[in-house]
Amino acid sequence: MKIEQMCARVLADWRGLEVPVILPDRLASMSEVVGKLMKELGLKERLSSEEVIGAWGEIVGEFVARHSTPQQLKDGVLIVRVLQPTVQFELERFWKKEILAKLKTRFGNRVVREIRFRIG
Repeated sequence: MKIEQMCARVLADWRGLEVPVILPDRLASMSEVVGKLMKELGLKERLSSEEVIGAWGEIVGEFVARHSTPQQLKDGVLIVRVLQPTVQFELERFWKKEILAKLKTRFGNRVVREIRFRIG
């Protein structure tokens, strides 16, 4: 309670006036409320998964995005399906560290810890 409110309440009481009931301020932003609700419902990880999958093309570029599709993110491991063994080899050998670094920079170290490429 603010000091001004307390003073007004004390003066009203002293004067014998009806003391207004002042309710505590419980306003919260929508992002706080939705974030808390999603965490309680166990949907926070699912939201992260959707964000990572949605940003895949932007992170890896057009060519890699056309030849690969992220399938799921579970316990920090991103499973990505690739169309050909040569693409898998290229991604594993040369691009995995760079892609993982970009994902960690964008989403944090806890969201994506590892990438696994699967042919399919």
